[in-house]
Amino acid sequence: MDRNFFINNRNKLFNKMRDNSIAILFSGNAPKKLGDENYQFTPLRNFYYMTGLDRQNMTLMLYKKGEIKEAIIFIERYDEIKAKWVGSVMLPNEVMEISGIKNTAYLDEFNENFASYMFNKRIENIYMDFENRDFNYVGDALSLSNKIKSNYPYINFINVHNIIAEFRMLKESCEIEKIKKAINITKKGIYSMMLNSKAGMMEYEIEAYFDFELKKNGVNDFAFKSIAASGINGTILHYSDNNYQTKNNDLILFDVGAQWEYYNGDITRTFPVNGKFTKRQKQIYNIVLEGQQKVINAIKPNIEFKKLNEILKEHYAIELKKIGLISFDDEVSKYYYHSVSHMLGLETHDVGRHNEGVLKEGMVFTVEPGLYIAEEEIGIRIEDNIMVTKNGCEVLSKDIIRTVDEIENFMAGNKQ
Repeated sequence: MDRNFFINNRNKLFNKMRDNSIAILFSGNAPKKLGDENYQFTPLRNFYYMTGLDRQNMTLMLYKKGEIKEAIIFIERYDEIKAKWVGSVMLPNEVMEISGIKNTAYLDEFNENFASYMFNKRIENIYMDFENRDFNYVGDALSLSNKIKSNYPYINFINVHNIIAEFRMLKESCEIEKIKKAINITKKGIYSMMLNSKAGMMEYEIEAYFDFELKKNGVNDFAFKSIAASGINGTILHYSDNNYQTKNNDLILFDVGAQWEYYNGDITRTFPVNGKFTKRQKQIYNIVLEGQQKVINAIKPNIEFKKLNEILKEHYAIELKKIGLISFDDEVSKYYYHSVSHMLGLETHDVGRHNEGVLKEGMVFTVEPGLYIAEEEIGIRIEDNIMVTKNGCEVLSKDIIRTVDEIENFMAGNKQ
């Protein structure tokens, strides 16, 4: 990503900040796993969005007063011994090259720098990222804010999370390219699973074809833990055991996604493990597919976000009555029990209070209708990634096959 993208993001935040204010954002740390093992590190996304830096133990501080706008990054000192074990830390010239931030200092100098800003620049407000977390989670922001409150009780704290979320909801063209890349690699993984699946395989065996394809294409991390749900498991929304043996005539629901430079694809495809839909499976599948298309057709700027789910439920109420699955509209919730969309970007369930507002040009989100009929062991979801355009929308994942005929022909070896 060009560093001007991150410079512009900081300028947007500066424009929202009050005078005599500083903002502090952390890159985060890899959580402990066991003993001396850590989980894979991934940067806190608001920090990354402001800097482009993806190393742990970094702190960004922004200062604003009138036309004065300053940015400084606090980094770890170089440690020769540590470098031999885990690699070198990022050096000041590298920070500048990626982020466009000229001023760097070391983490052990943070307290001194912070005190200097507080006393010499008469700071009144501090912006920090108090992202909602589990109640027993104490992050860097909360820990530091508690210390600041004890020393500077007059300071006004402002949660910067929702401010940055509003920026992140509207994607720039460079972000769209990353999402498209993630989707394209996801497509390759899905096609590999379709071509190699057969009845009797374990769910995780089929999933392994997806994993391999992503690794082969240079993906370092998945968007989320893959869902490989066959038969009745497909009716469990976030099933992730992926350890059942598939049976002939099973449908298998794959909710999967690649991540490319921290931007995510999130695609769901449901297909018959033996390559052929039964008559009943085809009937249910087409109801879901028709519902998805109705939602997509309605997408354009200024439509209320919640309207999309209403369109789908109205469609289901009509179609499920036709096939005798329900008698009353409110019974739809027995077979469809989630929302049709969520935002997509640097996080799979990306930030933004979308359910409270209207669609805007540049938003990217999923459209993922599903039907889950446990008594028939049928779970179907079809998920695509959509960008709102000036007059409508673009289906970013349009090249991934989704109709019954397309899937059956492809799985029979008739590549399109």
